[in-house]
Amino acid sequence: MKQMFSHFRAVLATSDYWALCLCFLKLWNVPHLASSEISRRKKSKGIKSNFFGIEVLDHLEWLNWDPGIESTKHLILKNVQFKTQKLKYRPPSTEFFTALFPQSVVMGAGTSYSLPVTFCGLEKKDYEDHIVFEMKSGTFTIQLRAALPSHDVEIPDWLCMPPCGVYEKSEVTFYMHNNSQLHTRFHFEVPSPFVLVPSNGILPPWDDYKIKVQFKPETPNIFDAIAICKFGDDESEKYLKLEATAKYPHLLVSTLNEESQTSSQEDTQSILNFGHVAVGSTVMKFMEIHNFSVVSSSFQIMHNQPPAPLNSEFVCEVREGTVQASSSYQIPIMFTPQTVGTQSVDYFHVVRPNNSSTSVLKTIGSCKGPVVSLGHLKLNFGCVFLGETVTYATEISNTSDVPTFYQFEIDCRQSVFVIDRPCGVLGGESTERLRVTFRPSHAINYYRRVACLIHHQDPLFLDLIGTCHTDQLTPAILKPRHIELYHTNMVRGLTFYPPDILSMMLQEGKLQLLADGTLILAPDQCCVIAEKSDNEDYPTAPVLFPNIPSVVEYFDDGIQNDVTMFPPHVSVSERKLDFGKCLELSQINPLPLSMMNHTKGKVTVLWTSPPGSIFTVVPQTIDIPPLKSMAFRIYFTPDKLNMLYAAELECFAYYKVIRDYRLVDDRTFCPPWSITVSVQANTFQPGHEHFIPKCVLESLEVVLPAVNEKGTIYKTLLLKNTGNMVITFSVDTQHESTIRIKPDVGFVLPQTHQILTVRGTPQNESLTKHTVLLHLNASEKFNQEIRLYSMVEKPQIILDGNGYLYFKPTCVGSLSERSYLIKNVSRMPLYFQWKISTANSRVLSVEPTFGIIQANEALTQTWSFYPQEQRKYFLKPYIFIWGVKGPHCPDIGKKIRLTLRVIAEGSKGRITAEKDQIHLGDILIGNIKSDDLVLVNNGPCSLSFELNVKQDITGLCDPDEVVKDPMAFKVKYHHGTIPARSKVCFRFTVRPVRRLHYTWTISSKILSAKALEPDESEEGKPLCRVIADGVYPMIFISDARCLGSISGISKQQLWRLFSLDTLNEYLQRDPTESELLYQVPTRHSMSRRPSVSTPVMVDFNFGAAPICADPSIVLLMIENKEMTPADWAFLFPKDQQLDLEYWAETGEFNPTELHEMRIDDNRLFTVEPKSGCLLPGKRETIQLTYRHEYIGTDRIPILLKLSHGREILLNFIGITVPKDRCYIHFLVTHHKFAPVCISTSNPPKQIYELYNGGSVRVIYDIQLDSVKDAKEQNYNHPIFQCLNPRGEIQPGMTAYVEWIFSPLEARSYSVNVPIHILNGDSALVTFTGIGYDARVLGSSATFNDPSSYFGAPPIQRAPVLGQLMFLSEERISFGNVPVFTKSSRMIFLYNVSETEDISFKWYAMSVHITEVLNVSPVCGVLHPGDSTHCIVTLRTHKNPCFYDLDLTCEVYSKQQVTQYQKELQDWEKEKERQEVEFTITERGLQDSQQPVFQRQCCKDMDRIYRKSQREASIMKYKTLPPIKEPKETWESQHSEKPTPGTWLKPTPVKPFLLHLGVTARSHSMEEYHKNFPAEVYKHYILRNLVSEPLSSSSQPGCKEKTCGKSENNSADCLLSASKEDWKLVTDIITAVLRCLQEDSHFQRVLVEGTAEPIPYYRQFWSEEGEELALKSNELAKAQDADASQVQESDNIQPIEIKKEQISSIPVVSDAGGVQEPDNTQTTDADRELTLTVTKHRDSGQDQDADNSQRNEGEGEEASTVADSSDNDLSQELENAQQTETEDELASNIPRSSDGVQGQELDDVQPTEAEEDVNSMTSAIPDANQSLEQAGYETEEDWLTEEMQASLSAIRMEEQLARRQNLKRIPEFCDFLESILENTLQNILIEASRGEVVLTARPRVISLPPVTSRTTLEPFSIQDISPSKEELDRSIPTSERFAEVELSNPGSPEAPLSSD
Repeated sequence: MKQMFSHFRAVLATSDYWALCLCFLKLWNVPHLASSEISRRKKSKGIKSNFFGIEVLDHLEWLNWDPGIESTKHLILKNVQFKTQKLKYRPPSTEFFTALFPQSVVMGAGTSYSLPVTFCGLEKKDYEDHIVFEMKSGTFTIQLRAALPSHDVEIPDWLCMPPCGVYEKSEVTFYMHNNSQLHTRFHFEVPSPFVLVPSNGILPPWDDYKIKVQFKPETPNIFDAIAICKFGDDESEKYLKLEATAKYPHLLVSTLNEESQTSSQEDTQSILNFGHVAVGSTVMKFMEIHNFSVVSSSFQIMHNQPPAPLNSEFVCEVREGTVQASSSYQIPIMFTPQTVGTQSVDYFHVVRPNNSSTSVLKTIGSCKGPVVSLGHLKLNFGCVFLGETVTYATEISNTSDVPTFYQFEIDCRQSVFVIDRPCGVLGGESTERLRVTFRPSHAINYYRRVACLIHHQDPLFLDLIGTCHTDQLTPAILKPRHIELYHTNMVRGLTFYPPDILSMMLQEGKLQLLADGTLILAPDQCCVIAEKSDNEDYPTAPVLFPNIPSVVEYFDDGIQNDVTMFPPHVSVSERKLDFGKCLELSQINPLPLSMMNHTKGKVTVLWTSPPGSIFTVVPQTIDIPPLKSMAFRIYFTPDKLNMLYAAELECFAYYKVIRDYRLVDDRTFCPPWSITVSVQANTFQPGHEHFIPKCVLESLEVVLPAVNEKGTIYKTLLLKNTGNMVITFSVDTQHESTIRIKPDVGFVLPQTHQILTVRGTPQNESLTKHTVLLHLNASEKFNQEIRLYSMVEKPQIILDGNGYLYFKPTCVGSLSERSYLIKNVSRMPLYFQWKISTANSRVLSVEPTFGIIQANEALTQTWSFYPQEQRKYFLKPYIFIWGVKGPHCPDIGKKIRLTLRVIAEGSKGRITAEKDQIHLGDILIGNIKSDDLVLVNNGPCSLSFELNVKQDITGLCDPDEVVKDPMAFKVKYHHGTIPARSKVCFRFTVRPVRRLHYTWTISSKILSAKALEPDESEEGKPLCRVIADGVYPMIFISDARCLGSISGISKQQLWRLFSLDTLNEYLQRDPTESELLYQVPTRHSMSRRPSVSTPVMVDFNFGAAPICADPSIVLLMIENKEMTPADWAFLFPKDQQLDLEYWAETGEFNPTELHEMRIDDNRLFTVEPKSGCLLPGKRETIQLTYRHEYIGTDRIPILLKLSHGREILLNFIGITVPKDRCYIHFLVTHHKFAPVCISTSNPPKQIYELYNGGSVRVIYDIQLDSVKDAKEQNYNHPIFQCLNPRGEIQPGMTAYVEWIFSPLEARSYSVNVPIHILNGDSALVTFTGIGYDARVLGSSATFNDPSSYFGAPPIQRAPVLGQLMFLSEERISFGNVPVFTKSSRMIFLYNVSETEDISFKWYAMSVHITEVLNVSPVCGVLHPGDSTHCIVTLRTHKNPCFYDLDLTCEVYSKQQVTQYQKELQDWEKEKERQEVEFTITERGLQDSQQPVFQRQCCKDMDRIYRKSQREASIMKYKTLPPIKEPKETWESQHSEKPTPGTWLKPTPVKPFLLHLGVTARSHSMEEYHKNFPAEVYKHYILRNLVSEPLSSSSQPGCKEKTCGKSENNSADCLLSASKEDWKLVTDIITAVLRCLQEDSHFQRVLVEGTAEPIPYYRQFWSEEGEELALKSNELAKAQDADASQVQESDNIQPIEIKKEQISSIPVVSDAGGVQEPDNTQTTDADRELTLTVTKHRDSGQDQDADNSQRNEGEGEEASTVADSSDNDLSQELENAQQTETEDELASNIPRSSDGVQGQELDDVQPTEAEEDVNSMTSAIPDANQSLEQAGYETEEDWLTEEMQASLSAIRMEEQLARRQNLKRIPEFCDFLESILENTLQNILIEASRGEVVLTARPRVISLPPVTSRTTLEPFSIQDISPSKEELDRSIPTSERFAEVELSNPGSPEAPLSSD
């Protein structure tokens, strides 16, 4: 560890990151190698295991053994438990391994035992064996192995590589171990992109080898590869599974702390702005590279730098790196600007390997320099006397934050003007105070313009002005105003004249004095006149002094070059003089100098060298004549050797006339001129080295700024003297004509600096190198070479895409934009301007059209294309570029034009929606629903559009109110663009606020008026319609069932008790705002009676039942027909109460709260389930239970809450009556009769129901005194009539009280009628009726629809657990029917059980039901899965009536009935045995009072007596009932255990009750014909009922009445017969019939019986019949005579058969009766009659029949009923020429079958049914007619014409008379009606079984017969022999309810009926 820490310390001291990583890697390998070594040792020693406390090696292994040599190893066993253990072992089974003889080994705690095991192998192979050790705890085995050396390597089975980026590399290492003692050669085979290094090698024995796995993916994927390791001589294989994941990383570049960008195009990327940076300084900023992927990614930074020395001012030292996963990497970028006032732009590209992705960073920076200014540009020292000095203070300020150097170009040692700090450093935003001293040496005027050089800035100029006077000399005082006037006069060329001449010219008028004081030549008179005539309004302006740049003024002074801004007045022959090396101080020759006077006056020159100066000028003062020159000598008098000398000599030249102020005119005053001469010299002697110059030049390599052609460049260089000696310098620029440096000769004082200004005028377009030598200290060895680079820059721009710009197809009239990139590849900023022709400018534009593009900058242009027509466009806009005029580019240069080729296309487009209509369904109000609107553009061009939405709200609402609703349709974007041939998805949300129908019409508008032609424009046409319905969660009650104590009431009564119609109406309304206060069930009340926010309340009346009766159970089926789920809950008062603390309870309760607490604690009312969620389209059954445990009325308010919906208060009401008390539960105490028309002559009967809710029968009496009073008040007209005011009601039954409401006026009538109950409470019931006038209401009177009075659903939806049979419909409505009619409906009964047989029986509760209703069959048996039909027939009374009847069907399980009968039989046998047996014991003597065995019946009576006594004692005190559960309840009674030793009598099977409701309204014939004329022909009139009253055999007061035909004894016997009896009778009858068929005598008797004439009976005699008989006899005699002469043939034989059938026609008697032929004498005529009925009618009659049957709902299948054609009869009558007779007789034929009897039955025209009868009766005359025709053809002469006519007349009269008499028989009409009815019923039954398919068209499709048909097995009512009292029990509450589906494919869902 010490070495480790020392190694760490050494690494940390070096701060070498890679060394630190290597250190960690090494340290990581140390434990790995150590662990591998330890594992190797463990493997060699073996692994110890613990077997039942014995620690031992799990195996022994022999290695390196030789055949035939024994080798022994010891197996050591150690007891590691704290107890002694004993074990035995079995030796190895083979002879190669041997051990000691088996013996028991006892091992103490912690002791060991060594068992030697010897191995001796004989062959070179592997051996295996084992030793088994046995202990009490179990056995364990130790393996013995002897193996030969073999190659074996160990590699991991699986290796997972770290995730890696594409084109990256990840590495993982693993160790391969050699598990053998042999050198093992190996090599790996691995697929790409995995690489193993090394891939092959040799592994020493027991050694490890480090293998590196490299993963280099090229595609993003999940790689799963197998690396195969082949090793050894036989190349054994082992496999290594390699898994790796390759991701595609993408690097994003951004500036620090800013959002990353993804663009790879220049000018659309992240920008790193350095801002303004000081010249020469360096600023560092960072860019961030983001890697948001889960893998690391390497990168390279590409920077396109220009060739040296044109280096970029932006430098990034990082060239490559790696960004870790989900991290960022900061890279520094440095910016060093060199040229002031320029902006630099450059780009850095961050590239991933293989250029998979590129991000660009744009860097921008500008260079700023100093901004130096002088406090005073002119210093006027005024007039100073000679010998005096004047000092003024001025300031030099730098307003920039960039520090700089300044230098005043003046030698203060030689000048009269002295500046205290002529050079220095000026910091950023600082100011230096300068002191300037004026020390004149002569009495003259002084003026010098001194240049202030500033590094990186143009020079400034300071004007120094002064005047010196003496007592003798007083020149005119020079003022700054004179300088300004001098500059203007100099420009005009007047300063070359001396002031005296100018004054004279001014006096002579040759000069003019302007207002500003300047002079101007006066023009000649002719010139003035000409000027005025030419330019009268525009005179020529005088010339002013130009604004010259300071750097130009500084250079163009005639010193560095011959170019000057203005010609000099006095010039010097040499400005730079060098004495060179002066070896002898006494022999220094002066240097000559000459000065030239260029003016027109005499000039005086005065040198101002101070006394004692080393350099002197002789003469010091001299006058130079005009245009003459004078010579001077400059003397050098040094005082030291080996020194450097340099100075600047100053002189002033002035007009001599201004020496005295009296000679000077102020208007023509001219200042002096200052002239300087630079001189240098040195006195270094031979052998002495020159001073080494200690100076620093800012840069020896300078790149001059870019400039265009003919431009000039200026740049400053700084030379610093850091030593203590003066440095002289000179610049050699003779070989560089384009480069000038000023000053080129000079000196630098110690610790000061010299600013050199470089001026370049490059001529070459390529980079040119200029070499300038800088000579220092007059020695060549100190020369320095300055390299300057310059070039002429031409404007150059690269257009993207090689100068081509393509636009995608664009919609005509719309705008298409495209970005286009231009890049400035020159080094100077350029102006650019686009030019587009006028014709093309209408379709093409660019932004910006004009601007500046910086050097090396890429600028994005936005091009817009606006096509005007559908075609292709080829356009050529131009771009002009030129240089930007600036300080370095005074000339803009030549403009260059480039051409851009634009290719575009104009097309037309259209926007459509993918869906024309989007239906969102139902949306919960207040909720939001979203969907996608997909717009499609199938055209070739992109379309920009705008969406418009129009909202329409429809439904039951106020249109003016909903118009003000806000827009419920929200879309995020109303504008957008759809690319060509693509789709765009818009997400929209909808939030309805009303329960109405919403329609949003979405239309689009293309954002251009010219998108489509006017005739093709579809603007405003809807694209799509979004439809939604705002809904609240709503449910409705779809069905209700009653069980328990109220199972006897009908479904309609239950519907009224629970006010379900009202509840459904409330549920369909919108909730109020108060109901939505709590949108979900919430505990919000602090009282036990919560406040109710709902305005509606509904009563749930559970009816009445005796105490301790079965609970009243109501099943409500709730259904959700909306498209939103509905969360519902029944909230009891405690469910809405907050859970209060105990201290918050008051403890005081009012009686109402105590009553509700009792109900709640005893669970009298329960709802299961209390809450739930009902999905759309689903149903759920809710069980409401009321337990009759306390006498009285129980009420509790329960809130029905729909989440986000309605709140309805349900008032649960239940009544419990004493057992022996008479009680009638009035369903309503305010009964409203159906409205009756006042014009009705026969008002209908109406029914009021009275329900007996007690346990004893009730006798009621209705007091009609108030009815009589109403009668007296209405003119003795019976407004109200009660037909049965008294009656008796059995327990649990309903009595129907019949009333007749007959109004006189169209108003409301009301009467209060008391109803007295014998031994019970009476009640006052209010009866109300409304009379209406049909003439006033007209068609709006809908009171005639009976179905409008009853709201219960006709089909059962709520299933009940244990219900085995279902009805196809539970309510039948016959509608409006006339009196004396019979109407039938068919219902189907389904046995849904798959295992049990069931039996059913119909019965009625009232005698009123049995009088009008009939059910066939009344009872039956259904096998599992079978179904049957029942026909319900209604026979209306003679009086109009409202029918609301209820039939009850008892359903028994046959298995339960059989089990009950068996148990009852066993119980009766045991009872008989106990009655005759007794036991005598001694105990009976002691306890004589108690018998040994008491009968059950006696025990029951005794228990009842004791119970009544106990109740009597309790009822003495009337107190509040206890809140706890009562002891004697319905549950306690049903759970009472039997007394031990008794055998209770078996309980009878309780039937399951099904109710069938029947509704109808009958009308009188007159009213029906008046109100329903179109329905008359649909009903059949029973004429028997017209004359005979309805049967009244049923006695009032009966408990029940079976609906149907009475069963005789024989039928009962047959029904009660067993299957064996049925089989026996069937066999006997079959044998008898077979014998009769084979008996020839029997057959002969039958034939003879058919030939016998019909016997004559007196009761059939009539006069008409007697007359017909006589005619028949005459006809028969004539025919007999004819028959003897006519031969029989095949065609005549059938006619004879029909002729014989005449005898079988019934004979009509006077009484109208019909005599049926004997059954034993069945003739062919009977069969012929049957066949005739089955014939088809023609199409016209079929269609009429179909229409009539379709209106009744019976289907078009009725068209199969056979009829004869009326056309046949008409043809026969025409042939007989008796049409008048037929019409007369036909008018008296009444309608039958489908016809309707009118007011007079004889006056009705024949109908189709009558024609059917006519066809039957016409068979006989047709035969006779055919026979007569045949006879006439054979012998025409035998009969005379009169005889033939008489025979024909007799025959026709006979035929018509028989037909007329037959049709008038009511029984015959009823017979035909029953035939048609049975035919239709058969078709419906076959359709229900699947044998016939009924379609909407008039056709019947027959199907193959069904293999197994439903059979209705007759049974005996005695099979369910228990008495009605025993069977009249309710279904127990323990039954559960489940939904049952009727899946019989042949069972129609809709009820099938037949009239």
